[in-house]
Amino acid sequence: MKNLFLMWCKLLLIMASTLPFSALAGPMGFKDSWMSMGDFSPNWREAFVNYAVTPRDAWGMSQTYMRSDDKNLTRDLTEVTYTRLLHRWNAKNSQANLWFIGGLGVVQAHDETLDQGLHQGHGFSETRAIASPGVQFDYETTRVYFATTARLYRAQGTAQKINHDYGSVRAGFSFYEAEYEQTQPWFIVEARRMHALSDKTEITPMLRLINKNYFVEAGVNNSRQARFNFMYIF
Repeated sequence: MKNLFLMWCKLLLIMASTLPFSALAGPMGFKDSWMSMGDFSPNWREAFVNYAVTPRDAWGMSQTYMRSDDKNLTRDLTEVTYTRLLHRWNAKNSQANLWFIGGLGVVQAHDETLDQGLHQGHGFSETRAIASPGVQFDYETTRVYFATTARLYRAQGTAQKINHDYGSVRAGFSFYEAEYEQTQPWFIVEARRMHALSDKTEITPMLRLINKNYFVEAGVNNSRQARFNFMYIF
């Protein structure tokens, strides 16, 4: 499965050169389009794909892996997702959007600090239903970008409740104006935090490259961990 996913990501990057795309976009594409996104680092790995059934609604699937800083807690989530454009503000040279982003699925939770006599020193694992509603606001021009996201990850558990509420803020700027056929470089900085998995705020400066219907970005966070993201609309 892991090799198949890596092959899929490579295929997306190879194909990413044919369709028009508004450079910074949101968590869904235009009507009848597919969007695929990935966010990869040692403690957080997320991949999802969705299909825009209307100009404002998209359904999809996501797979997310979370790990605590001390590596004792891990969470594997598989969800059905729904994205809704709640409101859009258009101006002459800018656009702002308010989104609902939510998921329902299952989480496999593992805690090395718990045993309860069930696993004889191998930690405690259980699988539970999980819900992850959230909102995102973004603002963009051809030179400036800002986005903030808040999302709740909640599940009931036998040993403990899962509460990994998530918040992030990112902002950036492009180095210069680019023509439609050209690749445009951006500098992006993101700060994010997740309850009960880390006791510090992760800050990551990244270089983003945008061309038509895709972007890729890479950077190193304040814990010296590499991070790679991509998005592709087709």
